[in-house]
Amino acid sequence: MHGQITKYREDIGYGVIEADNGRKYRFSRSEIINSGDGLVGQDVDFVLIANRPSEIIMMTGSPWTIFGDVSRV
Repeated sequence: MHGQITKYREDIGYGVIEADNGRKYRFSRSEIINSGDGLVGQDVDFVLIANRPSEIIMMTGSPWTIFGDVSRV
């Protein structure tokens, strides 16, 4: 699915993604594969698992940034 991060609280590590279909999903920063700074307003692609966003990929920057943190492998 595609969407945009509309809210994020750094102090608790959770935010909200509004999907292209208008639905809103709560997410944890730990689900972002290629996280960076300034999450609010970023376009993302994600997979829904049990109605929760997972494997979130930020759609900004180089496509190679998703491979930057190989420690998750």
